[in-house]
Amino acid sequence: MPDDVRKSEVIETTVSEVAAELARRGLDPHDHVTITIEPDELIPGRRACRARVIAAGLTDEDIDRLIDEARTEAQPLLG
Repeated sequence: MPDDVRKSEVIETTVSEVAAELARRGLDPHDHVTITIEPDELIPGRRACRARVIAAGLTDEDIDRLIDEARTEAQPLLG
């Protein structure tokens, strides 16, 4: 995809999956990207919340789908 067509987007993934996720999105291994690492204090809260959602019977795939749906719904609101 040409650089002038690409839009900024947020991708939430694990460290071990970054390269695979970028490749799935069609980026060349030599493309430049910016990666933002969230502060450590956010991670324990996310882990605790994710554990509760999984305990409620949702799978990781369900959670990821819900996150993607919410992100898609929010994109038009970001302008």
